[in-house]
Order: sequence, then C-alpha cells, then structure tokens
Amino acid sequence: MIWYNEPKHWSGNAERLTLTVEPDTDYWRTTRYGFVRDNGPFYYEQIKGDFEATVQVAGLYTELFHQAGLMVRLDPTNWIKTGIEYVDGTQQVSAVVTREVSDWSVVPCPDNPKCLWLKLLRKKDYVEISYSFDQQLYTLLRLAYFPPQLVTAQIGLVAAAPGAQSFEVTFENFHVQAVL
Repeated sequence: MIWYNEPKHWSGNAERLTLTVEPDTDYWRTTRYGFVRDNGPFYYEQIKGDFEATVQVAGLYTELFHQAGLMVRLDPTNWIKTGIEYVDGTQQVSAVVTREVSDWSVVPCPDNPKCLWLKLLRKKDYVEISYSFDQQLYTLLRLAYFPPQLVTAQIGLVAAAPGAQSFEVTFENFHVQAVL
C-alpha cells in the first residue's frame, strides 16, 4: 500500500493503522461550496476488476466534517468516499460520489457509535456501499455508477479534517478481495 497525501503522524499497516488527520484537509469538488480539495490522507492499493473492500473505523470526531472511511478512486475528478462524517454533533454514515462535481448523502447515527464497519463492492459499472454497527447485519447506504471493472482503481483508507482541528482515527482489518 502507498500514501497519497501522507500524514505527518501515523503508524501501522492495513491490519491496524492509526493516524492523526491534519486540519484543512478534505476531498470535495465544487458543488455548493465552490472549492476543490484533494488533500486528505489516503492509504491505498491498486486493483483491476471486481472486488470487495471491508474495514472497521473508529475516530475521535470532535469538529464539523471530521471524517474517516473507505475511498475508491480513479483520479482527482472520479472517486467515491464513504465512512463516518461528524455533522452538528452527530456521527453520520456518509457517502460522497464525485464525477467532476461532488454530491453527498448521510444517515444519522444518534448514538455516536464507538466504531463502524464498512463494505464497498465494486462490480461491473457500479459501487455498492454498506455499513454495519455489529459486523453482522449490513445496511445498504448507496449504489452509484463507477467506471467499469476494466479500469484500474485505487482502493483504501481515507480521512479528512476540513476545519481547524486535527483528530485521531484508527482503521482495523482492511481487506480487499476479488469477487466474481
């Protein structure tokens, strides 16, 4: 695995990765805010074909838009990120789909869970995002277009802190496996 925007402070590997997310980092393109950001830490591997990626995420979210999860990416204008995003004092299961411009969808988690499990399935011309609070029952969050499996993609762990405060996040048991 390699870094895109390597953070100053991190330790571990795909089995257990802990990092400090620096402030003023984000992934977003244009919609509503009019800015483009492509500078959050992203620890990824490259894969071609259909796959399923899973991870457990736990963070100390304290400031608006603190976020951590999974990202599948082709380039700065084509990517999908999903995970926990902290909005108005509540963790939200979040997905941002970007094809030139970004969109955003959220589901509130009023109990602010200690951790979240994510599953991202890339198959044919789509990505399916699911989440779980117990690693047993997964709920579909989003199904979105993503260029067909013949295109090599980056898949990995992503985080961002768009505001003025850093935060700590831990990713555990990141796995990617080919699917038929």
